[in-house]
Amino acid sequence: MIMDRLNTSIVGVRPLVISLLGLFLTVNVLCTPATAQSNVEEPSFSAALFNIEAPVKETFRYQTTLQSGQDRSKTYELKADVPKGWRATFKIRGKRVASVKTDGDKKEDINIEFNPAHEAAPGKYKIPTYAISGNDTLLLDLEAVVTGSYDIELTTPSGLLSGDITEGRQKEIDLVVKNTGSLPLENINLSSQTPTKWEVTFTPFEIERLGPGETTDVVAKVKVPEKTLVGDYVSKFTAKVTEAKSTASYRMTVKTSALAGWTGLSVILAAIGMITYLIRKFGRR
Repeated sequence: MIMDRLNTSIVGVRPLVISLLGLFLTVNVLCTPATAQSNVEEPSFSAALFNIEAPVKETFRYQTTLQSGQDRSKTYELKADVPKGWRATFKIRGKRVASVKTDGDKKEDINIEFNPAHEAAPGKYKIPTYAISGNDTLLLDLEAVVTGSYDIELTTPSGLLSGDITEGRQKEIDLVVKNTGSLPLENINLSSQTPTKWEVTFTPFEIERLGPGETTDVVAKVKVPEKTLVGDYVSKFTAKVTEAKSTASYRMTVKTSALAGWTGLSVILAAIGMITYLIRKFGRR
């Protein structure tokens, strides 16, 4: 009788023991620390700023970070699909590089610079940038937003900024005004800064409009006063709009006219003749 009751109690307790054992094993599995393999980070190529806005003449600079996420070293080749005429430069600690070697999980800071083409139109340019190591390709989508710029250049057709002029005469100087920006220029004014009493007139004296890359010819008529001393003089010509201006310094060498030279020589000869006459006349007494 006693044995039968004991067996019945054990049979009733057995399911409870099995349930508790299963719960213990489940909790034990969930609480077991993950292996080192699950802690390894994935390769990454990131940037502090993906989109930068600047005028066409400025350099677009991006600060990026490359990490291989591996337990071993890897060498990545650096490339960028820049638009035609653009230039891409990769720098590490101020030095230009074409590739970079990563050491395990160590991060490498890379400075990327894009120089737009001179004639790049205003707009948004997407520039895919890659770090490639074997079959491992990391992509970084960068954007450069080129804004319009105002710029102007004043020079001569040959680039020569010097010439000769005779005192008391007028000289025509050929100038060229060029729109070197990416936006049109309107109401371009021409002015001069010359030595005292010099006169300058421009033809035309104002340019209504000049599109990007366009040029127009201007003639500056310079008049030098009579009796101007022989020597070198500097005149400054300026083309200006509200947003930009350009100044060309033109050196002019003033020479004496042939008539003035002959007149001076005649005066000298007359003086010598007079002195000779006086010596002969009074020297006999």
